[in-house]
Amino acid sequence: MKKTLTYKILDAHKVSEDLENNKMSIKIDQTLTQDATGTMAYLEFLSFGIDKVKTDLSVSYVDHNTLQNGFMNADDHKFLQTVADKYGIVFSKAGNGICHQVNVERFAVPGRTILGSDSHTPTSSGVGALAIGAGGLGVACAMAGMPFTIVRPKVVGVKLLNKLRNGVSAKDIIIHLIGLMTVKGGVNKVIEYYGDGVKTLSVPERATICNMGAELGATSSLFPSDEITKEFLRLQGREEDYKELSRDEDCIYDEDITIDLASLEPEASCPNSPDNVKLVSLLKDIKVDQVLIGSCTNSSYYDFVKVASILKGKKIHKDVSLGIAPGSQQVLQMITKNGILDVLLESGARILESACGPCIGMGQSPATDAVSLRTFNRNFYGRSGTNSAKVYLVSPEVAALSAVNGYISSPLGMELNEFSMDVEYPKCDSLLYKPTFKSEVVMGPNIKPIPKFLPIGNNFDAKVMISLEDNITTDHIMPAGAKVLPYRSNIEKISEFVFSNIDEGFSKRCLENGAGVIVAKTNYGQGSSREHAAIAPRYLGIKAVIASSFARIHKKNLINFGILPIELDMDADLLDEINVSFDKETIKVTNKTKGKSYERVLDLTPEEYNLIQVGGLLNTF
Repeated sequence: MKKTLTYKILDAHKVSEDLENNKMSIKIDQTLTQDATGTMAYLEFLSFGIDKVKTDLSVSYVDHNTLQNGFMNADDHKFLQTVADKYGIVFSKAGNGICHQVNVERFAVPGRTILGSDSHTPTSSGVGALAIGAGGLGVACAMAGMPFTIVRPKVVGVKLLNKLRNGVSAKDIIIHLIGLMTVKGGVNKVIEYYGDGVKTLSVPERATICNMGAELGATSSLFPSDEITKEFLRLQGREEDYKELSRDEDCIYDEDITIDLASLEPEASCPNSPDNVKLVSLLKDIKVDQVLIGSCTNSSYYDFVKVASILKGKKIHKDVSLGIAPGSQQVLQMITKNGILDVLLESGARILESACGPCIGMGQSPATDAVSLRTFNRNFYGRSGTNSAKVYLVSPEVAALSAVNGYISSPLGMELNEFSMDVEYPKCDSLLYKPTFKSEVVMGPNIKPIPKFLPIGNNFDAKVMISLEDNITTDHIMPAGAKVLPYRSNIEKISEFVFSNIDEGFSKRCLENGAGVIVAKTNYGQGSSREHAAIAPRYLGIKAVIASSFARIHKKNLINFGILPIELDMDADLLDEINVSFDKETIKVTNKTKGKSYERVLDLTPEEYNLIQVGGLLNTF
């Protein structure tokens, strides 16, 4: 049988398969964590009592919480470094760069499976690895040598034809695709790219596309490993990692999409969702206040060549603040050596640290009602730190030209070849530390034990604590940013911020009312892999989430911490009294306030049902 590249890699790593429940378990070769989710992941790993990680490679990155505002972040970084050293994990220190950018540069290998405690882990699929985002507990289990279970994904074949015109970028390809498929169109699917157009895209461009594929809700995205991959790995000094990988000709995809690259023009994701897509040419009269270029989506040397070509000899508009964050120490060194940094500084740009920074709400929050153009992957409500800001996601080319003009501008047709792409990549591993297995784990006072949760029981009454609409993100549930993330190792404290951007009284109401449920509509929990969006509500007494559908990672996080995900269309008002009763096969939800009952088949595998019965995965160890 002809195979997709996705199933060539999955089948090569298959440990077991549950065809009845459409699940498969796979061996994980490599893991990555970052500091916003990594502290919980390593606390969970330590609870297993294992002497060292069992993967071929595990890497711990510090890139999200690099603002040392108080002792909490610095303490957590020391915890991460000592855990890494003791248990056999490579440690990437603050300043080395964004986890996904560095992982593509130094560690991702064609044909390997990678599991990361960050939803944008599929960035590494740009080199032909099958990289998947997950909650921290899933990654902790993988580091302990356990297989990772996923829904057997459907594979969407995206055929790319021809090549991009001048001024059009890889970012425009993925924004266009998100506009076609929507933010829930990729759930339990892998997006696999093929066709002659693939050969026109560099590895950094492929990584950009795979990175933002997370906004489709996809399990992963995937490019073949070919001569373009081989050359990239050679430039990185890793040619020995190269392996040619491709789909079988005439393999059959579950869905087919064709994109003619020559027909694309610059596009933007408009506020407040990546799938609110419009042509940049239709936004040309919108005044811009802030432009930010960077993030794990667009912070490669390739991106800054394009940006510098636009900014060379020009000044940014007097009413625009332009911030630029190179994705890694390697990228920073390259733009310094090749004159690009001088161009950026002379234009009036602010150079930010090689970190996630404003993408995760760490600094550079826009002014009230400001328009902010960002080369990032998410523009969810409140994520920038300013609820009233209007955030647009665009390519580096659109961002740079708009910074000069002062209004949203299309670079279509511009030749951007002022700087050479044909350069060697410095190894630049000065902030990467291999483990010595000698450290003792150091825990600061803000690192608290993971709460223990009792089972919710098979029949319980609860009140609706909040009733929500479609596409509720993990940023809605558990906001990030400089005010919240320092408490990522302290569930009691961070639980005070659950839903705080949309309902300041939520946490207090939960504690006052005891057992509660959350009611929402489609695609609940899209976005980040942060398992705090499950753990903190569970700490507040949430026993179930009732929604029409769930995002893949968040649904697994809920089950892992003993919260029952109920896929059901149900209207409910705040503080309606609900009864939930279920067994292995069926579930019944009764709105006692309105006198309505809803019954359906329980959508849990036997393994998932057992996790709910015992109160979550950690209670099984």
